Amino acid sequence: MDKPRFGVARSKKIRRILFLIAFLLLASAATYGLSKLRPAAPSVERATLWPDKVKRGPMLRDIHGTGTLVPEDFRWIPTFRDGLVEKINVRIGDTVNPDTVLAELSNPDLIQSVEDIQLQIRVAQAELNNMRASHENSAINQQMQIATMENTAKRARLQADLDEESFKLGLIAQLTVKLSRMDADNTASQVEREKQRVEINARSAQAQIAAQEARIEQLRANLQVKKRQVDELKIRAGVSGVLQQLSIEGGQRVAANAAVAKVAEPGRLKAQLKIAETQAKDLMLGQVASIDTRSGIVPGRVVHIDPAAIQGTVTVDVQLEGELPRGARPDQSVDGTIEIERLNDVLYVGRPANGQPDTTIQMFKIQADGEAVRTRVKIGRVSVNSIEIVEGLHVGEEVILSDMSAYDAYDRLRLN
Repeated sequence: MDKPRFGVARSKKIRRILFLIAFLLLASAATYGLSKLRPAAPSVERATLWPDKVKRGPMLRDIHGTGTLVPEDFRWIPTFRDGLVEKINVRIGDTVNPDTVLAELSNPDLIQSVEDIQLQIRVAQAELNNMRASHENSAINQQMQIATMENTAKRARLQADLDEESFKLGLIAQLTVKLSRMDADNTASQVEREKQRVEINARSAQAQIAAQEARIEQLRANLQVKKRQVDELKIRAGVSGVLQQLSIEGGQRVAANAAVAKVAEPGRLKAQLKIAETQAKDLMLGQVASIDTRSGIVPGRVVHIDPAAIQGTVTVDVQLEGELPRGARPDQSVDGTIEIERLNDVLYVGRPANGQPDTTIQMFKIQADGEAVRTRVKIGRVSVNSIEIVEGLHVGEEVILSDMSAYDAYDRLRLN
């Protein structure tokens, strides 16, 4: 018969508990170990990357900008009169000379004022002719009157002479002689006064005629001014050159003294570059520059820096010091590089896609085993193609300069 065994069930229960505890411990350890494993590094084709080695030595700091070629000498063409644009005779790019009529304006009020002055001149001329005729007629009448008075004076003098002879013969009284002499003297005096009056009237007539002639001359001068103003309704270039801008259209109303066209005078061209305002703080007059015209590199020098930034850029004028390639023309697009300074002994590498001055960035450093490891790099001064390394890299180490933002989730890459 079977004998009862005491404690067997309890032993089995204890073993099961121990097995369960051991299983849980093993599972936890495995989970912890798996959590500590690094994710598999993604593979990247090395041929698609842009690597560069860290170097020590001289580094050229420069900044880059784009722009256009513009004339060193140009002139804005203004309107001298307000009016309505009736006709445009040129197009942008045309060669013009000082007498070229760019556009024609109309101003009915100005035309009417010319006609009004012409009518005033005709009226004033008629008044002058009438005045001359009137004075001539008056002068003739006065001359006739003087002739009559002179005859009367001669008769009075002859009568006085006759009476004096008769008195000597005792034929008449002395009083009669005296009266005859008085009549002769009086008529002679009247002739002299009349002649004086004629002279005064003649001078007055000349003054009146001169005043009328002066008025006519003034009207004619005003007419010439108005005609010049009418002629100024034709907008002329005023200089020889190439038309670069024309800011009016047919039917447009323009005001006097408004700049409506820009003419580039023949001569040398300069480069006008747009530099990011974040880089413009290092710009100075006289800095050396090179201008890429797409068909050649032309040396130059900074001659003007705009004091104000517009839409995030600063305009810089570069005077060209070499011959421009054949075919260079105003408004041609160019690239420019301005030399800021030369650093003699610095640690530097090619500029990565996200390299900004005085920042800390993440770069992938290529190791000997063919993997690239994310590394913190502190950047100092930057140039167009290079950056100064302050911390994080050493001479001879190789880093990836390409944009690696697609791999921000990984700290290691496997290069194939």
